[in-house]
Amino acid sequence: MYQGVIMAGFGGQGVVSGGIMLAYCGMVDGLNVTFFPAYGAEMRGGTANCSVVLSTDPVASPVVGQPDSILIMNEPSLAKFEPMLKPGGRLFLNTSLVSSRPKRTDVEVIEVPANDIAEELGNIKCANMVMLGAYARKSGAVKPETLKDNIKEIYPKAKEAMLEMNKKAVDRGAAAV
Repeated sequence: MYQGVIMAGFGGQGVVSGGIMLAYCGMVDGLNVTFFPAYGAEMRGGTANCSVVLSTDPVASPVVGQPDSILIMNEPSLAKFEPMLKPGGRLFLNTSLVSSRPKRTDVEVIEVPANDIAEELGNIKCANMVMLGAYARKSGAVKPETLKDNIKEIYPKAKEAMLEMNKKAVDRGAAAV
């Protein structure tokens, strides 16, 4: 099994921490993983993306040139990353912030209103966990339970209420697909 994943959005949307979470959970599930973040010049509010590789075999490079899945958190990221997705790949769209339709017809589009769900849960900052829940359920690369069980490992200073909200976000994301 090999899954090259890109998560992309604005700085402050939890794109990089989401990638860290995904890589960590892959490791917990016994996979070989790499994580490679990239930031725009502005940081919060600028562009951010990360690449994660999850594989049963050793990983030769952290660079994901033609991802199997892309998790798009904002409009500009769709235009930038859609062309990279491999044919037959999965394009997860945060439809709360992305109104454009993908141009490609050779990919599976999974619509997830991540920000809307996060707002319903009480904090927009858990939209990344909504998206990860959807990815985990649809791809099977990591288990939603592994995500929920390891939130405290990635966010050790988070208060209990925020940890529980993130667990609910994973569940809601998984249920959305």
